[in-house]
Amino acid sequence: MNEDIQVQPAEEPVKPEVKYKSGTHKLNEYNWLADLPFDSLHNEVVEVRFKNTRKGFYRNVNGLKLEVDDLVAVEASPGHDIGYVSMTGFLVLQQLKKMKIRPVIEEMKKVYRKARPVDLQKWEEARKLEIPTMLRSRKIAENLGLAMKIGDVEYQGDKTKAIFYYLADERVDFRQLIKVLAEEFHIRIEMRQIGARQEAGRIGGIGTCGRELCCSTHVTNFVSVTTSHARYQDLSLNPQKLAGQCGKLKCCLNYELDCYIDAQREFPSKEVPLELAGGTAWFMKMEVHTGVYWYSTDPRIAANLTAVPVDRVREIMQLNRKGVKPESLLAGTPNNRMERGNDLLLQNSGLTRFETKSHPHEGKGRHRQYPRRNERKQQ
Repeated sequence: MNEDIQVQPAEEPVKPEVKYKSGTHKLNEYNWLADLPFDSLHNEVVEVRFKNTRKGFYRNVNGLKLEVDDLVAVEASPGHDIGYVSMTGFLVLQQLKKMKIRPVIEEMKKVYRKARPVDLQKWEEARKLEIPTMLRSRKIAENLGLAMKIGDVEYQGDKTKAIFYYLADERVDFRQLIKVLAEEFHIRIEMRQIGARQEAGRIGGIGTCGRELCCSTHVTNFVSVTTSHARYQDLSLNPQKLAGQCGKLKCCLNYELDCYIDAQREFPSKEVPLELAGGTAWFMKMEVHTGVYWYSTDPRIAANLTAVPVDRVREIMQLNRKGVKPESLLAGTPNNRMERGNDLLLQNSGLTRFETKSHPHEGKGRHRQYPRRNERKQQ
């Protein structure tokens, strides 16, 4: 994307080389209405994407026939900006409804034209200035003693304005910083604060699952994650295991949360101990999808753990309400051990399942048993 563009007069617009294939960028949307014929009435509003998960809806005032991944010059304040068309047609109206946006069409910013070679050349020059500007601005912020980190810089397509994305734990007074940056780079400055998750998505990396970070591949809207999400899934509340590379709770804790909540709707309460004839059983942990509660004879530590099906737990609670205390946790099993069935995954989950037992052949190799001297003499 950073290769120079050869600009010649009377030449068609040339797109910069794109590192990703069409439709695989995380800001792209799948157009499930692509088979419908083109209708200019539904092309009045288009969605345009920029850098750093920034998107916007623009009015196609000139009635251009725009397609996904077309480079267009759009209205900005001030000047114009360059971006990729990410969505067109009737799907844009559905996206506005999904995002609960009710824009006034007449007040929306406009799409001026498809990007010309001159626009693309200036845009490429501006993009090449982003990394040097970011490094220089970091030193300026450090010299001013500001507790902030400038994570990225995004130049506008006409090189008249730049957005500085920064991270800060506390409120920062950057009025002096804006003055110094404006004098240094001779552009209009806009400061925009981002979170640690947006920063991790911009940098990228590999997660503990071995795959590329979700925030750098497909996640664009970050949903809040709390420790209650881990409790519903019966996960260990270990911050080191639950936190991602951004230092926040992992976004993937949301993926299966609804499934776990639905599975536990009919489960009995975990706070109620089970009264038995020989003592009291206390809840320790559970296996949601197998429908199993684990109980201990000690309320503080896991002692003599017993796996009890959810139906049996519900039955014991009903007996306790009637004042009846059963003899054991499990009905019909003398050793208080639940039969796990023929689940191969659970049967082969031991630590020694990868070890191969060798059976040495008698009379061969180093394992051959030779008779001792005294035995030879007796023979």
